[in-house]
Amino acid sequence: MKLDLLYEVDAPRPWPGKHPHGQRAAEQRAYYEAIEQIRSADPLGFHTIWAVEHHFREGRSHCPAPEVLLGHLAAVTERIRLGFGVTLTPFGFTPPQRVAEKVATVDILSRGRVEWGTGRSTPMEQEAFGVDRARSRQDWKEAIEIICGMWREEYFEYSSDRFTFPRRMVTPKPYQDPHPPCWMAATSKGSAEVAGSLGLGLLSFSIMQPIEDMAAQIVSYRRAFENARPLTDVTTNRVAAYTLVHITETPDRSKDPVWESVAWWYQNLAQFTLDWELPHLTPEEQDQTFPLLKPLMEGNVPVETFDAADMIVIGDAETCLRKMKRYADLGVDELICYVQFGHLSHESIMKTIEVLGKEIIPELASYQPATAPGGAS
Repeated sequence: MKLDLLYEVDAPRPWPGKHPHGQRAAEQRAYYEAIEQIRSADPLGFHTIWAVEHHFREGRSHCPAPEVLLGHLAAVTERIRLGFGVTLTPFGFTPPQRVAEKVATVDILSRGRVEWGTGRSTPMEQEAFGVDRARSRQDWKEAIEIICGMWREEYFEYSSDRFTFPRRMVTPKPYQDPHPPCWMAATSKGSAEVAGSLGLGLLSFSIMQPIEDMAAQIVSYRRAFENARPLTDVTTNRVAAYTLVHITETPDRSKDPVWESVAWWYQNLAQFTLDWELPHLTPEEQDQTFPLLKPLMEGNVPVETFDAADMIVIGDAETCLRKMKRYADLGVDELICYVQFGHLSHESIMKTIEVLGKEIIPELASYQPATAPGGAS
């Protein structure tokens, strides 16, 4: 199992000083620190850095233009792969021709280091961009087919009831031939099977779900992949899952600020879900979800439960390695380490990256999972 990194560019409140100066200072610091952290990870054997595309998620994610961040990283790194995690693909977010152009450009600048994640996002973002929520899955799929056609064909033209494009040469073409590996973010029920059936890599997570549930999704994904009808020109039979990761300096919870950051992150996630997701669910779905979110919103985050269930990977190097091996045993090919979260100091994040690179990545490289995941490489 390989280790990746995930960056949302957290800029949690309270921001220093008055708005907007405090916000600007927090965002700038988060970007500059993220770049330094990723540069330090580059020679240590991390496989991919995934940069999200999120909009309007104050505090938790200030990274709406991953192509700009990844383009910069292409120039200041040499080995680590550069992942779009993800491009928001349904019509309305970004025209397919723009996705084709920006992904290919980063692939050229990095000499073929791009991983192309795709996704549909959430109602909060979809509404702001005029995305047809009811058709987002169909539009996502059609947009991917269009983008691959733009890369495959010298001149491309297209017409459907959803999208029309006149005959044009879309430039540039990707560095990787025929194009970068394609992934799908799978968060809703049944998404894992969709990713497998279309021959796409699976971007999953262990946030707010037992990892046994994630393991069941991986099994469903592998089964669906056996009879895949590939959507793109590159099949990607791999599973990447993300979770919070941090190397602690003391076993005493009361003295390590990481646990406060874990609690902040989950509470922020719960509040966001209530404010922007639940209003769009049916009353039955709200009833099912709210009991899970209410204690988190009130600050009663069961950090100990999440920790004991390995839903988060936090502890000393030995503890983190043990937890990571469990992910490998469940079929995860790449564990995406979310290291820049909450109010963690830049210095502690740099230390986490160093320990992961020097002590844990070499151990995982030689580890044979108890149950080898089908299709892993």
